[in-house]
Amino acid sequence: MYLNKKRKKRLNRKRIHRIMRLFGLLSVIRRKRPKYQRTRPEMTAGNILNREFTAGSINEKWLTDVTEFKYGSGQKAYLSAILDLKDRRIVAYVLGHSNNNSLVFQTMDAAIARNPGAKPLLHSDRGFQYTSRVFWSKLNAAGITQSMSRVGRCIDNGPMEGFWGILKTEMYYRQKFHSFGQLKEAIDTYIQFYNTERLQERLDCCSPMEYHLLHS
Repeated sequence: MYLNKKRKKRLNRKRIHRIMRLFGLLSVIRRKRPKYQRTRPEMTAGNILNREFTAGSINEKWLTDVTEFKYGSGQKAYLSAILDLKDRRIVAYVLGHSNNNSLVFQTMDAAIARNPGAKPLLHSDRGFQYTSRVFWSKLNAAGITQSMSRVGRCIDNGPMEGFWGILKTEMYYRQKFHSFGQLKEAIDTYIQFYNTERLQERLDCCSPMEYHLLHS
């Protein structure tokens, strides 16, 4: 069509294809996106948090999410984490090879174990792990109230998204990771630094754990 308009000729599409094959020419096209089948969530919750990103006390509001990393020759790793809105500490995190239910369940189990008796509001997106009946049962057994972002509204989980941005900017984007172990070591080191040493203006120039101890 382009050649016909530009050269004012009537060239057959098949003829053009034949000439391209003769000279080994290939067109560059955008690949069609694969069609993903939407899964029906088993359990959903309203946006109870409603972008109220402040908390009156520790373990009052937790945010959670999963983010992706790449290492080696394109392999993927997934980090699940929970952040406390009062002291901004990372309550618990797990790095795994798959973005699956087990990854999120392990993170939740670790958070509950490290904070016995805590009954926070837990906010997440509507990922399949968070809408599963097993996850809902786990929260219900611990007395934790569930809140979920609205569909397509990442800002509803803004501080969690903000942490991913800090983590990747300060630790991940600046270097190449050749193995899962190397990536895990870097994440472990950074989160330890973030929780215990990285000062935050919103925390009166304290680190999350310093602020945590002052308000426990």
